[in-house]
Amino acid sequence: MKTTSYRLDRFISKHSEFSLSDVRLLVAQKRIYVDGQAAISVQQKVTQFTQVQLDDQCLQNNQAIYILLNKPQGYVSATKDSQHPTVIDLIDHPRKASLHIAGRLDLNTTGVVLLSNDGAWTRKMSLPESHLAKTYEVTVAQPLNDDYVRAFQQGIYFAYEDITTQPAQLEILTDFTARLTLTEGKYHQVKRMFGSFRNEVLALHRSSVGHLRLGELMPGESRLLSPDEISFP
Repeated sequence: MKTTSYRLDRFISKHSEFSLSDVRLLVAQKRIYVDGQAAISVQQKVTQFTQVQLDDQCLQNNQAIYILLNKPQGYVSATKDSQHPTVIDLIDHPRKASLHIAGRLDLNTTGVVLLSNDGAWTRKMSLPESHLAKTYEVTVAQPLNDDYVRAFQQGIYFAYEDITTQPAQLEILTDFTARLTLTEGKYHQVKRMFGSFRNEVLALHRSSVGHLRLGELMPGESRLLSPDEISFP
């Protein structure tokens, strides 16, 4: 979902009684303020999060929301679902209905889920081209060994799509647990990678996305991200 932008003159004509041709004079008279500053051109860009004021009237004052959630089991990564509770149900925010999800998790997978009403941000967070590292804590049914480490580093072939996954870093923690870091998000990717060894994933937890970590958030809890946290290379 992309963030739509408009020229200032089109935005003003859409949200007031003034025509497109009137806006140039309004700008010259310094009657329009954009993000607290007097407008300088009818061609200035206005997005859904731009504050726009005409005389004493506020035409728009939406705020971007960025949320980090610790998803528990049994919740779907969706805004609506007829069978299961959703991650939106866990959010306590007056504008949670405007949120959408960056990077979904399966019903029984736990951990980091990111939500925002900023479509450009969630799209960038989700794009494979962003190469954003995602780390998972994995528990499997059969013992692990160094063959897994080498195979994950080389990439696992998925015959259905005729693709090979990008190199992934696997750190074996115990015989049955590991930490996996990858930069993709293909359908059921982690389970399918271990499935290539006929090893069932019993539990899966996403502990981080990029530099964003859960910290002390308990399952089901969420918090707003700071301006520094929403930035990434």
